[in-house]
Amino acid sequence: MKPNWQARRLFNAVARIPSMYKKKLTIFAMVMATLLVATSALVAISSYTTRANLTQNAIAQSLLQEHLLLSSVSYRLFKQLTDELIFGKGANQAEVRNKRKIIESSLLKIKTLEAQQRQALGEQVTKGSVEDTEALEQLLDSIISDFRVIIAQYSQGDLSKESRIQYLLEVTIDNQFREAINAAVNRQSKVVTYLEARIDATNQSILGYSILLATLSVPVVIYGCYWLLGILYQPLQSIRLGAEAVAKGNYDYRIPRGFDQEFDDIASAFNTMADALNNQQQQEKQYQQQLEYEVGQRTTALTEANNQLRQNESARREFLADISHELRTPITIIRGESQVTLRQKADNDTLRETLSIVLEQSLALSKLVDDLLFIARTEAGKLRIAPAAQDLSTFVSDVEKRASSMVTGKPVYLTVSAELQAETAVFDDERIRQVLLILLDNAIGHSPDKGEIVLSVYANPAAIRFTVTDQGTGMDEQHIKRVFERYFSASDSRSGQGNGLGLAIAKAITDAHQGTISAHNVEPSGCCFTVELPNTRS
Repeated sequence: MKPNWQARRLFNAVARIPSMYKKKLTIFAMVMATLLVATSALVAISSYTTRANLTQNAIAQSLLQEHLLLSSVSYRLFKQLTDELIFGKGANQAEVRNKRKIIESSLLKIKTLEAQQRQALGEQVTKGSVEDTEALEQLLDSIISDFRVIIAQYSQGDLSKESRIQYLLEVTIDNQFREAINAAVNRQSKVVTYLEARIDATNQSILGYSILLATLSVPVVIYGCYWLLGILYQPLQSIRLGAEAVAKGNYDYRIPRGFDQEFDDIASAFNTMADALNNQQQQEKQYQQQLEYEVGQRTTALTEANNQLRQNESARREFLADISHELRTPITIIRGESQVTLRQKADNDTLRETLSIVLEQSLALSKLVDDLLFIARTEAGKLRIAPAAQDLSTFVSDVEKRASSMVTGKPVYLTVSAELQAETAVFDDERIRQVLLILLDNAIGHSPDKGEIVLSVYANPAAIRFTVTDQGTGMDEQHIKRVFERYFSASDSRSGQGNGLGLAIAKAITDAHQGTISAHNVEPSGCCFTVELPNTRS
């Protein structure tokens, strides 16, 4: 018998508990439902009232802010119109038009909000708001019109003598407009105060009703819970003790019977489930033994992987020893040539020959150091590329030119083949050129006399593929899989540049372009390296 089946049986038995005390549970549920309905109604009424008050308060606050904005912008407009009187027609025209638009927008918002406010609060609370706004709008239009008439009729030198200007500034603006805008602000401030007082009164009422409801409901709930728990305590206590025993792993514990039929069914289902759990525990022990066996196998695999890492570390140390030798050789030559030249009286030809040797070894040493630094940056995750759109024909021609100089004086032939279905591609031209030159240098070094090296380029809007094929001896299959590993070097591995760095550098650059690089032998003899790059245009 499966434990999950027993759990369902136990659940079904527990689900029948309410039928034992149907009448009592019904009474308790009705009381709780009544309290829940009363609470829900209070919450709904409170939410509706609060939301309505907050909405009206937000409208009133917005109206007050719009009145203040209208006052501020209007006075700045009057000031700019006065400047136009003083400095001549056409001054501050852009600012005047901007202020006019702001005033028109503010008046439109005020009218809309006042209409909403009157509809919600009634005419008694909002008395005068809509009517005074229309009068205020007319007054503003009158003031602006007077300014325009005065500006059109009088010159700048005569303005200070005109009584009409004085009347406009002192009577119409300072008295009438100021009184009108102040009256609007004061009236709206009273509306805000009224709404805040109403919100406060509503909150007080809600708090009072909440306290009253809590005072009535809390004792009822406490008594009902105490009564309900009292009639269920003993059976539930037995079930609790049984659950605790099972939780501690004591599957031999059994719940006693002798209660109501429903609780006896629960006890029977629980005891059957305990038997099933005991059987499951035995199965888990078997599974644990199996797991320990699998863990042992995984441990063996990890040990083998660790041994591989040790081998890699050994290869790394050998590589460092080889690099030390590579570094020591040019340094020794440079030092030896310099010492010999300094000990003897050398003529210009001898000095030039010595300096040529020193330069040649210095360049080789610099190239080796550059490769080491490149590998170090790659391992540190600091390799950076700069992809850009490249003209493929120009790029291929440049690579062919540089490769041709590499084969000068060597008994090999270079052939370049290009199939370009896309004229441009996106990549870091300097880095990809470096990859191709590494592959070509590798092919040159392993080509027989009069051997042919073929550089093929294929490009379409989705991808670019470069292949370098030679007619050398190829590679051992065991070396093909490791030829791109850093620090790997073998006599016929073709790792590049004699120090195990060339092909590793090529792979690092290709990976940075999210591309792939691979190698395989070709028939009848030779090796082919392939570089594939996505032609992305980001």
